[in-house]
Order: sequence, then C-alpha cells, then structure tokens
Amino acid sequence: MGHSATSSSVVSAHSPSVIVAVVEGRGLARGEIGMASIDLKCPQIILSQFADNTTYTKVITKLKILSPLEIIMSNTACVVGNSTKLFTLITENFKNVNFTTIQRKYFNETKGLECIEQLCIAEFSTVLLEVQSKYYCLAALAALLKYVEFVQNSVYAPKSLKICFQGSEQTAMIDSASAQNLELLINNQDSRSNHTLFGVLNYTKTPGGSRRLRSNILEPLVDIETINMRLDCVQELLQDEELFFGLQSVISRFLDTEQLLSVLVQIPKQDTVNAAESKITNLIYLKHTLELVDPLKISLKNCTTPLLRAYYGSLEDMRFGIILEKIKTVINDDARYMKGCLNMRTQKCYAVRSNINEFLDIARRTYTEIVDDIAGMISQLAEKYNLPLRTSFSSARGFFIQMTTDYTALPSDQLPSEFIKISKVKNSYSFTSTDLIKMNERCQESLREIYHMTYMVVCKLLSEIYEHIHCLYKLADTVSMLDMLLSFAHACTLSDYVRPEFTDTLAIKQGWHPILEKISVEKPVANNTYITEGSNFLIITGPNMSGKSTYLKQIALCQIMAQIGSYVPAEYSSFRIAEQIFTRISTDDDIETNSSTFMKEMKEIAYILHNANGKSLILIDELGRGTNTEEGIGICYAVCEYLLSLKAFTLFATHFLELCHIDVLYPNVENMHFEVEHVKNIARNKEAIFYTYKLSKGLTEEKNYGLKAAEVSSLPPSIVLDAKEISTQITGQILQNQSSTPEMERQRAVYHLAARLVQTARNSQLDPDSLRMYLRNLKKKYEEDLSRVEQVSEKTEE
Repeated sequence: MGHSATSSSVVSAHSPSVIVAVVEGRGLARGEIGMASIDLKCPQIILSQFADNTTYTKVITKLKILSPLEIIMSNTACVVGNSTKLFTLITENFKNVNFTTIQRKYFNETKGLECIEQLCIAEFSTVLLEVQSKYYCLAALAALLKYVEFVQNSVYAPKSLKICFQGSEQTAMIDSASAQNLELLINNQDSRSNHTLFGVLNYTKTPGGSRRLRSNILEPLVDIETINMRLDCVQELLQDEELFFGLQSVISRFLDTEQLLSVLVQIPKQDTVNAAESKITNLIYLKHTLELVDPLKISLKNCTTPLLRAYYGSLEDMRFGIILEKIKTVINDDARYMKGCLNMRTQKCYAVRSNINEFLDIARRTYTEIVDDIAGMISQLAEKYNLPLRTSFSSARGFFIQMTTDYTALPSDQLPSEFIKISKVKNSYSFTSTDLIKMNERCQESLREIYHMTYMVVCKLLSEIYEHIHCLYKLADTVSMLDMLLSFAHACTLSDYVRPEFTDTLAIKQGWHPILEKISVEKPVANNTYITEGSNFLIITGPNMSGKSTYLKQIALCQIMAQIGSYVPAEYSSFRIAEQIFTRISTDDDIETNSSTFMKEMKEIAYILHNANGKSLILIDELGRGTNTEEGIGICYAVCEYLLSLKAFTLFATHFLELCHIDVLYPNVENMHFEVEHVKNIARNKEAIFYTYKLSKGLTEEKNYGLKAAEVSSLPPSIVLDAKEISTQITGQILQNQSSTPEMERQRAVYHLAARLVQTARNSQLDPDSLRMYLRNLKKKYEEDLSRVEQVSEKTEE
C-alpha cells in the first residue's frame, strides 16, 4: 500500500475527505465500472456500478462530484508502461488527488458481500438485494474497507454503517465541464469568490447542510414528487416566520452530526491517549446533539407539509431517549460542549460521574491540585518581578505565561532570565519556565491516567449504544435536509424568487441571472423564455456583449435551482424535468492536452451528441468559430439538424446569421435576438451601440456588428472599409436561394397550431368558457397566418 495522510486527525472541516475505490471489469466485461466511496466525515458508504464508454465520461463526472481526497485502484490497472486507459484518464483529470494502488486480491466481491452482512445497520440491509449480483462494486467495497482499516488504524463496529447503492437514474447528470462553465461551485475568475450558484444559495448553518447543498447542485433531482415536497417545505418556511426562525435557531446549535457518527462507529486497534481523548470528546458531543432533539421537535410541532411532518415523526423515535438515558447514567448532567480547548479539557476530565470509579476521583484531585499549583506559581512570579503576568493555555503548548504591556515598560525587550521560549506578537509576550514545563508534564501524566480510566467507561457505554445507532443516521439526515431547506428559504427572503411549476414546457416570465444579481449594483435585466416540444430549438443572435452567454447560463441555473427544490429568480416559472444538462460555452485553448480552440469545441460537442436524449437541456454558445466561416457554418448546420431529431430543449447562440434560415425547413425552430440601440456620438461623429440586454423574437437586424466593433477600435479606416465591401459580397452569395416558399409557410402555420393544441390538451386547467375563448383566439391567429401567406404568394406570382 502506498503512503497516505488520511487519518481522521488531519481532516479539517473544509478539506476533501472522501476515499474512493474504483475497479473495471476485464475481458468481455471491460467498460463495466464498480465504485465504492466513504466520507471520513460521514459513516456512509455509497456503492455504484454502471457501464461506461471508452471515454469514461460517467466515471470522471462521478469522481468530480465526489471530489475525493484519495483514489484506490488495483495494482494491475496501474502498471508502469502498461496502465489501463481508465487509470490514465483518471490521473490526467485528478492531478492533485492522492493515488494508491493495492493488490488485486483485495478487490474480492465475496469479501465485499460479507462486509455488508457484518457492518450494515439492519434498517439498511435491503442494499444486499440490490448489490448481490453487482460484483464490481462489491469488489471495490472490499478493497475500500481494507484500506480504510489500514489508514485509520481502526475497524468499524458491527452493524454500525449506512451502506446504500446509488443508480445514475435517480438524479440529473451535469458533466464536470458544464459545472465549471455554469460556475456551480467555483467562480472561473476567482476561485476564492463566492459568486457561484453555491454561494447564492448557501446560508446553511451546519457542515452537513453545506455538504448536502453541494451534492444536490451537482446532481439535481429528477423526481417531480420529491421536488414538490421540498418546495412545499420552503413555501411553509416563508409563510411561517415563527417556524423559520425557531428552526434556524435550533439547527445552528448542531455540530457536524455526520462526522460525529463517523468517529463513534470506529473501534481503534490500539488504545492510545489520542484515541481515548477523541472518544470522550465525541461522547460529550453526542450528549449535546441528543439534547437538541426535543427543541427541534418543538420547533417542528405545528408544521403542516408532509416532508416536515415526516421529519417530526422521525424525531419521535424512542431510541433518542434510550441513548440519552444510557449516557446520563455515566456522564454528568452538566458535562457539555464548550468552545475553547481548556474548557473542553475540563469537561473531558470531569465528564464521567464520580461514583463510577473511585480511582478516577483520586486522579482528578491530583490534576486539580497541579492546575492550582500552576496558577499559584505564576501569581508568585508576577509579584516577584512586578509584572502583569497571567496564565494562558493552548493545546500545543499546554499552560504558559502571557503578558501584555506597552512598549515603554521593557525598552530593551529584556525579561528575567528564568523565562524561556519567549515569543512576541505586537505588545504581547508569551513564555514559559523550566518549573512550568515540569508541571505541565505532571499535568499530562495525570490527564493520561484520567483519560485511560474514562475511556474504559466510555467504550463500555458505546458498545451498548451501537444497537440503537440507526436513529442517529436519521437525525443526521433530518438536520442536513432542514438546514438546506432553511437555506433555500433564506435566499428567497433576500430576493423576489418565485416557486417553480413542473410541466412539459420551459416557460420563464421575467427571469434573471441569480449570480449576476449578487454581483451587480442594479438588478439584472429580466427576460422571458418559452420552449415547448413544438418549439424546442431556439437560435439566439445578437452583437458581442449583448447578453447571449449570460442568458444561456441563466436558463441552466434556473433549471438546476428548480430541480433541487429551490425557488427561482423570476415572476413566473415552469420547467420540464431535465435528465441531463449539457453546455458548450468555453472557447479557450487547452495547453495541457495540446487542444486548439476548435479541437476542444469538437470534443465537447461530440460528447453532447453521443449522450443527449429527448429529456436533455442543451446550451451551445458560438460553436464553430474556431475554424473558417464556411466550415463553421457547415458544422453548426449539421449539429443543429442532428439535435433537431431529438426532443431535447436546445438554446443555440451564434454569430452565423446564415444559420437562422434553418427555420424554413424546421418549424420547431424559433429565432430570438438581443436588441441594441444606436446612439450618436456627437464628439466623434460616430454611432455607438447601447446594449439593452432585452430578448426579442426574430433574428437580429444588426449587420456587420463585428465590423462596427472594429471601427471604434484603433484599426486604420481603410482596412475597415475594405472589410465591409468584402463582407457584403460574401454574405450576398451565401444568402442566395435561401428564401422560403409559400407552401413551407403554410406547413409551418399548421405545425404551430397542432403543437399548441397538443400542449393545451395536456396541460390546460382552464374552465370551459376560458378554454373556448382561448381556442377561438388560436383559430383566429391561424387564419391570420394563412391569410398573410396567401397575400405573399399572390405578390410573388405577380
């Protein structure tokens, strides 16, 4: 096994903490992937098995979502000079992740099945039925647990883990490139900035809630019933202030429940002082957590929505009371979680009741006497040298002496010679003495004795608690979900978000970009969006900087917000569930993989074409601009025709105005454009473009806006003039013979009427009179369209 630094002591609250084992089938099963992952902050193992293609896009996407600290693979897949394609791709995409190879024999599916039988909590044991024939994820599980046992130097207690199988069909897929393009978690300009979708929605109070929000943004739900249950909760939280603030107050007092569970269910192989201290600390944390169950129940008592009622019901579990009673028979009532390392040290020393062990009481008295002696010695030193000395403590140094004084008191920075290890920060001095070091050592010896005796009592208590531990998993799930829902409600209170509906139509009235709203001083310009199965392909045109890319991202962000159960930035919104969200936005060269802008475009568009289906949302921005105009138009046209064969909702932003004429052949294509206004610059005697950022129907009437941008730059006027003449000639040739015929226009009118009638039949909730009036208006519009076509036809014949 390779070197790793994955022990629980080095995992901070915000650092990666997931270990993943990956294995691929061999021979005819090549491409069948098994994965097992465990978060060191949460004792839950997630298994997955799926078939992937030769690009291994599903594996890469899944690993990006997990954001692992370490990846484990078989040594046979990572042989130098003969490594598998999967290993090569993973190492290329995860350069900053630790890789560990272990022998193939540890990837043993039989051992994996035994691990589930031994370690899985009875309430989650149905996972056995799901995975008993999924040999590769079972093999990955066996290797993962063996490795974690080696790294953590501990094993998991029997029947203490939550093990679940996750299929990819439960959530929408967002590939890692799209997650980056949309700035879901990381801002592309500044990785430290919180101007991301996560930053917009993250008002969580607990680490578990924050982790849940992150995973939901990367993997939105696809089940409408579950989404609507979440939306009902957010609506009730917004309407009931007492419920909102009461819940928020209680939730904010919870610690990291999942990480607490993770430590509790591990049994160290060796009884070290650190292991003992950790267990005692976490038992105090557990007592603190269980004492919050009743306040949480009180906050939820009057809620009405089914999901909140279900969480209230889960808190009625008798096992919370059983565990707390067991703890209170051993742990003092006033032992509690406190901030500050010295405060927590005191709590740990006196955690166990005095009647449990008489030798423990003797050790405590010894410890108290030493602490009192330290305080007395420092007081004597203060009197002896007439200095304002005080006792301080840190977990690294133990007790030490601190002194705050002005600069005039010690002009030469001299202190008495018996003070050693002197450090100074501004006007504060820290130091110790030989006698104090010896007393600290005595103090530590006394503590070790206290911790050892307390640890024996705690271990016995924990062994009795394990059989009831399932309720703590339910509590962790409840707290993280409530925290996320409160976060959604909080985000709504800061902006005019609206509850989304779910139909077969993507309709947004006056929607705006949620991240842009956070950045801008003024509220962003709002726009309407309307996409149906009968009109599922929007071609968007407009000058550079008119708002095309921002608009595309806005649609995707609103879709994701709706599918995770959040309100969205709009006056009204309706969405069709997207099973996949694809974007092709970035146009930068990739130096690391030696890809030009054009080659990178082709790879990204190929990925979309291979994986998209009728339930996808596809956003493509300026495809084909990495090559010459003729080839770029040809590629765009071919890609559009392929996507038009699907029922996917597609938004296609382009500068190729020639592409807009595809609506002649395909009635489900709609042309949209961003308006601009021309403002006369009197000083320079030139026209300037004013961007309105408003989206309107039809293709843009702006011609040669690239030339206009060149004109206001420092290019010589003669070059701009030549460019205009050449552009006019080329455009005339390309547009020749692209006009539509009257018959095509008639077919288009019939198609739009049929699409509206089908949509009305599916979704209409109008009363009979309103429906009759709507159909009359639809008929009138159809007759007007036909009449206009006939007039154009007659003029053409003349």
